[in-house]
Amino acid sequence: MAVSSISVALFKKMVMNGAINLKNNHKKVDELNVFPVPDGDTGTNMSMTVMSGVREMDSCESSSIIEVGKVLSRGALMGARGNSGVILSQFFRGIYVGMQKLDHNSLTIEDMMNCFESGCRVAYKAVMEPVEGTILTVVREAAENTRAQMSKFKTIDDLFKTYEAEAQKSLNNTPNLLPVLKEAGVVDSGGAGFLEIIRGMIMALNGKMLEANEGVVATPTTVEKPVEMKSIYCCEFFINLKDATNFDEGTLKSMLSCLGDALFVLVEKSVCKIHLHTDHPGRVLDVALKYGEITDIKIENQRVSHTHLPNGAKEAGIAPKKHFALIAVCFGKGISQTFRDLGVDYIIEGGQTMNPSTEAFVEACKNVNAENIIIIPNNGNVVMAAAQASKLIDGAKVEVLKAKTIAQGYASLMTFDPEADMQTNLASMTEAVENVRTGELTYSVRDTEIGGIKISEGDFMGIANGEIVISTKKQAEALAGLLKSIIDEESQIATFFCGKDVSEEEKSQIEDLCRSLNENIEVEIIDGEQEIYSYIIAIE
Repeated sequence: MAVSSISVALFKKMVMNGAINLKNNHKKVDELNVFPVPDGDTGTNMSMTVMSGVREMDSCESSSIIEVGKVLSRGALMGARGNSGVILSQFFRGIYVGMQKLDHNSLTIEDMMNCFESGCRVAYKAVMEPVEGTILTVVREAAENTRAQMSKFKTIDDLFKTYEAEAQKSLNNTPNLLPVLKEAGVVDSGGAGFLEIIRGMIMALNGKMLEANEGVVATPTTVEKPVEMKSIYCCEFFINLKDATNFDEGTLKSMLSCLGDALFVLVEKSVCKIHLHTDHPGRVLDVALKYGEITDIKIENQRVSHTHLPNGAKEAGIAPKKHFALIAVCFGKGISQTFRDLGVDYIIEGGQTMNPSTEAFVEACKNVNAENIIIIPNNGNVVMAAAQASKLIDGAKVEVLKAKTIAQGYASLMTFDPEADMQTNLASMTEAVENVRTGELTYSVRDTEIGGIKISEGDFMGIANGEIVISTKKQAEALAGLLKSIIDEESQIATFFCGKDVSEEEKSQIEDLCRSLNENIEVEIIDGEQEIYSYIIAIE
């Protein structure tokens, strides 16, 4: 279908279709994770990011394409998860920035090209130290190489086909720019996720509207799910269609797919029955009302018994503001409780596999009701979302500690002084982060080779300070090899967060194993109750 410009309605359909295409293909993007650990989550993060933008966009009734772009940008910003998700949200912000110069209400070929270029510029600015061979390279090279061919484009279709081809070419080249990708035998996962969005947009241009597969964006069953990620409400109702003859069932399904899962649509003459699990029942009903009168509405809360209350927070604006508050991202009940015991005011569940959104950090900052707030991400893939949230908070000074592991966050809490000022605490906590050694023991989900170490699916892997140092079929052997790489004669304290799979017998052997490497080391064992990682170790 030859299209010369993109109207508001078509723009919304294209973005929605792009989001659904990524949602339907997020697992294969997750599998491109360089480390063969069972917490690759780029596709999941990016899908949740763009879906958050789509939900806001779909609720926008404005006929202005600039206003729709603004709402999409804001939704993606608040829903951004993980580093690739944050970069994607900034790309959409760039699309909106590119729209601001419009004096008409559609996107021509030149307008769309300007938006692609603006998206690239804004995404790059969001990253302090851009790395080539990532999603950033894909959006940049796709824009640059498409711009060079502008004279030959007659339709929007031509533009998008070339942009997709150039993005694919750039993605294929990412292993040549980032050695770790070549060694692992994968392309960049963020760039791959971005391509899925572009492909879905092209499908919408061709009149093909997608439906979301059932339950495709979900945490693996081996991982404890954060409460916030479950669909809260089960919605059922009927629509008495006002125009049954021209009713577009496919478009309705696509719109509802963006708002939840477990979707069921049944059409009988002029009546349409809907079933959907969602966190946004009001938005679902708003969509349905566009098609006719709603009857027999039933909305049930599926997790009344799991009500999530702020940890240690008072109602904002009622209690006096605290001088200091700490927010930490944790996974595993034992780890979360340990961080609370050490003074953390608010725990955001997540970090591994399910990264918290920008909005989750914003809400946490509001709930702690403090003048000074330090966010402890405990995961390298969470830092950008936390930093993005810190810029959105008014009435409090918010800083993000660059703690990229549970061990680093744990060590930093030992130096926190609630009576000190922000600068003093940040300095002492940062020093603790820099001086602790982190050890992690998990298992491999595929065959690969990293850093000269051959890894087979099912191997136990020891990861020291972010680098795989041993891979073997025997867990005890992997633990021994890991400890040799992080314990030396100067080590004083070894803290073990033991996962759910660690037996009491295995815990009893830990101290002897550590003392065989340093007879004076103190050993602390904590039941972390985390999944995926048998051991998370802090060596100080």
